[in-house]
Amino acid sequence: MRTFIFFLVLLAVMGLFLFHQVFAGDPSGANTYSESIQGLKFSVNFAWTLLSAFLVFNMQVGFSFLGAGFVQKKNTLNYLSMSFIDFCVGALVFWLVGFALMFGGSQLAPGLSCGNRYIGYSGFLLLGNSYDVSTAALWMFQIMFAATSCTIVTGAVAERFKFHAHIIYSIFLCAVLYPVFGHWMWGKGWLALLPFGVGARDFAGSGLVHGIGGLTAFIAAWMIGPRYGKYNPDGSSNVIHGHNLLYIVIGTLTLIFGWFGFNAGSTLAVTELRVSIIAVNTFLAAASGAVTLLYLSFRITKKSDIIMTCNGALAGCVAITASGAYVPPWAAIIIGIIASLITRISLYLIETKLKIDDPVGAISVHGANGLWGLLSVGIFSDGTYGGVKGLIVGSGWQLLAQFISCITLIAWCFSASFLFFFVLKRTLGLRVPVNAERSGIDVYEHGTGCYPGV
Repeated sequence: MRTFIFFLVLLAVMGLFLFHQVFAGDPSGANTYSESIQGLKFSVNFAWTLLSAFLVFNMQVGFSFLGAGFVQKKNTLNYLSMSFIDFCVGALVFWLVGFALMFGGSQLAPGLSCGNRYIGYSGFLLLGNSYDVSTAALWMFQIMFAATSCTIVTGAVAERFKFHAHIIYSIFLCAVLYPVFGHWMWGKGWLALLPFGVGARDFAGSGLVHGIGGLTAFIAAWMIGPRYGKYNPDGSSNVIHGHNLLYIVIGTLTLIFGWFGFNAGSTLAVTELRVSIIAVNTFLAAASGAVTLLYLSFRITKKSDIIMTCNGALAGCVAITASGAYVPPWAAIIIGIIASLITRISLYLIETKLKIDDPVGAISVHGANGLWGLLSVGIFSDGTYGGVKGLIVGSGWQLLAQFISCITLIAWCFSASFLFFFVLKRTLGLRVPVNAERSGIDVYEHGTGCYPGV
């Protein structure tokens, strides 16, 4: 009997140990390590996305300095006010409707499951399943892009655009113009799903952000007309000097700094090690664009033109934004050089041939190079990232997809913008009275100047 009890206890103890082994938490540490690594990876990427958003927000400071430097002293406060209010209004509108229209159906984050190839319809007001930390981080990053597109137009219509008309325009861009095309490119829309190459690709927004801003600026500046005194009766143009070159240089440097968050941050993951290539390409494109226009300006005028140099750097940044993740560094330099040449030619054509007054050169820097940036993806992509292959590796299908995206972008921007500004012109009106423009919009619109004590 005692022997039986002994063996029974022994079996019970052995069973207890076996039970413990089967249902043990993680004696080897493998599961805990895996979960910890995944959690750490998520946290690091989460922080990277938010940090990149903050860097892109810093570009608003750059745009403010840049535009303020290009305008006359009497209109500085008006430009700064428009530049400030567009991202405030844009944020509210993008939260209400723009984000859902753009990313609904993309599955990029929780709560964005509903949408089709043409429009999204989930994520409104960040309610329901979209009330999520990942979705909020994506929203925070993307509103900075929408605000950037808004601000681009501000410079092209500066010194004659009504302040309240500008607010209404900001609502239109962040609610309709930007999100709809954005869905086609980034929300698993029909352009991204084209059966050519891997579909149209715009990594960080040469076309989507800068192209929309620049092409809309073209329509807006054309419909509002030139500034008072810009053109003579014989059609010749006058130079209306900006009031502070220091602001232009500071603004350019601030924008380039923010562009690292703009482009490299578009990976949405710092553990995606391609960020180093993207950062290098961004810097090289900016540098090559700046040096090219510095050289050209010296060859033409025998003077080193800092304004043209700054425009060249920004043009390179705009152009590389679409392709920065897909191309090798040597291609980034070529893209920047071509971007600066496009800028120089476009500035001449816009001002002297088309008679469109663009105080900051937004149409040329952002619009023309937004299109060039899209096309460059189909030319220089080497297939080492995302399967995107361009002409340099013998594939022409990607270039076809990029060309279709360019035509679509032009058609969408021109048609929607023309209709909007036509209605706005017939109702509220677009420009301030001539007497206000001559004396200065600061006092007319805001009751004071930017330098009240001077």
